[in-house]
Amino acid sequence: MRGINVQIAEALARIRATRPLIHHLTNLVVMNDTANVTLHVGALPVMAHAAEEVAEMTAQADALLLNTGTLDLERVESMLVAGRKANERGIPIVLDPVGAGATKLRTRVNLRLLSALQIAVVRGNGGEIGSLRGAGGAVKGVESVQGVRDPAAVARAAASDWNTVVAITGEQDVASDGRRVLAVENGHRWLTTITGSGCMATTMVAAFAAVEDDYLTATVGGLACFGLASERAADEAHGPASFKVALFDHIYDLTPEQLETGARIVALSPTRNSQRDPEKEDHVSSQ
Repeated sequence: MRGINVQIAEALARIRATRPLIHHLTNLVVMNDTANVTLHVGALPVMAHAAEEVAEMTAQADALLLNTGTLDLERVESMLVAGRKANERGIPIVLDPVGAGATKLRTRVNLRLLSALQIAVVRGNGGEIGSLRGAGGAVKGVESVQGVRDPAAVARAAASDWNTVVAITGEQDVASDGRRVLAVENGHRWLTTITGSGCMATTMVAAFAAVEDDYLTATVGGLACFGLASERAADEAHGPASFKVALFDHIYDLTPEQLETGARIVALSPTRNSQRDPEKEDHVSSQ
């Protein structure tokens, strides 16, 4: 079995070579930043929200990203129309359930998307995923103020229930397809100082899902790429503003070779407390 670091490095190279189109139905707060992150990693962004055109645009895309950060009923309908077209064409859908658990509308809409569509990846914080799964967690506005006790176990259970890959991001990112559980240990605390960092991470996952059919590999690839770029950015930044600029630069500059050597991905045992599985680590990390 090839190391997963090699696989994600090859996926980044494919993004740069093929420039997949990522169709975002996303929120107004992060639209410009996520478009730029899409470009910097090597993909192409489009943000088409009108229900009259979303199916036509989705049919041209290589991945569809749904983000519930700024909701209204027209946007929900557009998401459903786009999602049905993506499912019809075999295009992966990545869902970012922003603020799920904060209001009844956000929770209800995200559960509806999960039931009505075949979602490839769900990426959220502990509060969002915990609220949707009924596993605890609390959200204030769109920020997680209470995570889940065992993110690996919750991610694995949610992935199994929803028949998708689930990623819970935080101090340590964990992702599961319902069977395997992987952790990404790249990242920097300054990501919490800029608005939309989670949405940017989801954008990276969507870019990787556009070129990698193993969606768990795509998920940890996108998260590791984003986390590694944040570490490199923090080395030269002086605060949140310079960090954000440097983050964009390092997403753009990061090479497949640097991702292969710098990604810190480990397998976790599906047992309680998210313990590392030493028997599997050599198979999932080249470190």
